Amino acid sequence: MVCSRKAFKWSLISIGIAFLVIALPTIIVKAIPKHKSRPPAPDDYTRALHKALLFFNAQKSGKLGKSNGISWRGDSGLQDGNDTVFKKRGLVGGYYDAGDNTKFNFPMAYAMTMLSWSCIEYSHKYRSIGEYTHLTDLIKWGTDYLLLNFNSSAATVDHIYAQVGGSRNASQTPDDHYCWERPEDMDYPRPAIAVSAGPDLAGEMAAALAAASIVFRDSNAAYSRRLVRGAETLFRFARDQGRRRSYCRGNPFIEPYYNSTGYYDEYMWGATWLYYATGNNTYLSLATNRGLPKNSRAFLGIPDLSVPSWDNKLPAAMLLLTRFRIFLSPGYPYEDMLRMYHNVTALNMCSYLPQFAVFNWTKGGLIQLNHGRPQPLQYAANAAFLASLFADYLNATDVPGFNCGPNFIPIHVLRSFATSQVDYIMGKNPLKMSYIVGYGDKFPRHVHHRGASIPHNKRRYSCTGGWKWKDSSKPNPNNVTGAMVGGPDRFDHFHDSRNNYSYTEPTLAGNAGLVAALVSLTVTDANYGIDKNSIFEAVPPLYPQSPPPPPPWRP
Repeated sequence: MVCSRKAFKWSLISIGIAFLVIALPTIIVKAIPKHKSRPPAPDDYTRALHKALLFFNAQKSGKLGKSNGISWRGDSGLQDGNDTVFKKRGLVGGYYDAGDNTKFNFPMAYAMTMLSWSCIEYSHKYRSIGEYTHLTDLIKWGTDYLLLNFNSSAATVDHIYAQVGGSRNASQTPDDHYCWERPEDMDYPRPAIAVSAGPDLAGEMAAALAAASIVFRDSNAAYSRRLVRGAETLFRFARDQGRRRSYCRGNPFIEPYYNSTGYYDEYMWGATWLYYATGNNTYLSLATNRGLPKNSRAFLGIPDLSVPSWDNKLPAAMLLLTRFRIFLSPGYPYEDMLRMYHNVTALNMCSYLPQFAVFNWTKGGLIQLNHGRPQPLQYAANAAFLASLFADYLNATDVPGFNCGPNFIPIHVLRSFATSQVDYIMGKNPLKMSYIVGYGDKFPRHVHHRGASIPHNKRRYSCTGGWKWKDSSKPNPNNVTGAMVGGPDRFDHFHDSRNNYSYTEPTLAGNAGLVAALVSLTVTDANYGIDKNSIFEAVPPLYPQSPPPPPPWRP
């Protein structure tokens, strides 16, 4: 092979240039030490969310491990349930409801449902900020306890437990309200209260277990199946014709505190979660049965029924069913009812917006969903979550907004409502007071909370011996970090007084709504709205599958 000198020279020059342009930069890049890019700094909602989840650690009852992370809390309530038919296993565990030491199953179950719902929609956000395992541990702590409150291995039951502990109004005998003791020091009777009727309680407990079963479907399949079985048992109890009366009716230990005003909302709520958990069309048929909105007055345009709470599941249940219509569009025979639910959900969102003046607002910007009565923040937090979630549903389907009568409302208006309420809670209010303990520089220091107000000094204070800490003007020696207190009055005034529980007492249900609202607004490196599909994994195909192709033609 003959090659001229000139061609050979240019060949060498070309190889050299190629080395300098391609190979050398590659070598240099590979030789430079690699540095992982830093994750984005947490936003304010993320910081508040980290703290809000800790409140549930502080409320735990039962045998706590060292990993619980609340230095002033220890084992408590280890004798709970010894007076029941389940005395071998007891009713140990679960969560104390608020600043007292009662375990109310109705709001506890609602709190677990809300935490699970937020986890299903925003699991990617919880993972991104390192809270996914923490959250699922909190959910399991609650659902483990709920499973103890009935015979979860049976297909049917004739009673369930509604609470442990409690008191009568104005009680003068040692109980959860008369005494001011740390949970670890309780030495008074704590009876377990069983009920033989209660579609409201059983429906909410079924919703909690069904929603949690979706959370654990991939990570713990056996536990998920156990939750589904328990949920179905509870829902059979709830639907039993002979048990259709409120769980709290006439009970002086329950009715003054967590009085249920109806149970058809729990039928809709529980049936919807069971449909998503099982794919059983019987539950969807019930959730879209015309009798439920009729008996719950869902379509009558009553403003109070647009307010989500531990007592009123209608707006949340209808939003959950609207999700089904938006993403799966099942058509006949469900379309008519789902369209009505969708329309009412949009009207609920309209009612939250100040331009329509459905509810009063404080001058500082807090919506008065409970008409100026005490503890307004839990209602605002719940509504903020539903509004933010509905906005995410619309955004995920490229729908720019919705209609309030002749007015078109863009998504950003709904998000602005959600952020305005959460921002108010976090300190953007006339007092510049954060209503989340431990968040910001100025937050309540005299929280109505037994464990937080009594020093962790290895001394035991008796039932009445703890009163001196209840009545003390000094700040709590222990911060119940993450607790969202009751909140201000309708004039934006707040009294940081331990004896005024209307202002300073936190609740389990309120904090669950706060957690859900915060995660919906959190900005993370995985910020892509909701998880559209995980909730539908058990839902069967909605349309007949295409028939198989015909066999090949043969002459």
